[in-house]
Amino acid sequence: MNLRRLAFAVLPVVGAAGLGGLGSRRAPSTYARLDKPSWAPPASTFGPVWTALYATVAVAGWRAYTASPGARGLHLTQLALNAAWPAVFFSAREKRASLAVIAALDAAVAAEVAVLGRDDRLAAALLTPYLGWCGFATALNAAVSEPAEVGP
Repeated sequence: MNLRRLAFAVLPVVGAAGLGGLGSRRAPSTYARLDKPSWAPPASTFGPVWTALYATVAVAGWRAYTASPGARGLHLTQLALNAAWPAVFFSAREKRASLAVIAALDAAVAAEVAVLGRDDRLAAALLTPYLGWCGFATALNAAVSEPAEVGP
């Protein structure tokens, strides 16, 4: 087994999930308080979805390791952006900044899918649900708002 390849596949995903988890400590109370569109999923949806997506991202990372150096760089970039978003959205509560981070995440994942589509179609396919979920999360990020303060 190639330990470098395994480390590349697993460690960045675990790091992104761990850092994202730290940034999401306020997520349950913040998400419950937000004014959300009717199509917003319940908070209980996010954990199972992210668990499945992180598994496919790790497998794609395993495959991307040998695909091309460009794919490796994009993989690490999108995971860094993935890790940053929860802290910006939930902890800092900066909607505009979090939209910039998640838009950059969307672009990085789309670029990785495009690069891998030339070198490893299976890896690109594994990232496609992740790209879709990130797009959905971007729309949700744009649609939510803090509730209006009710005065006396």
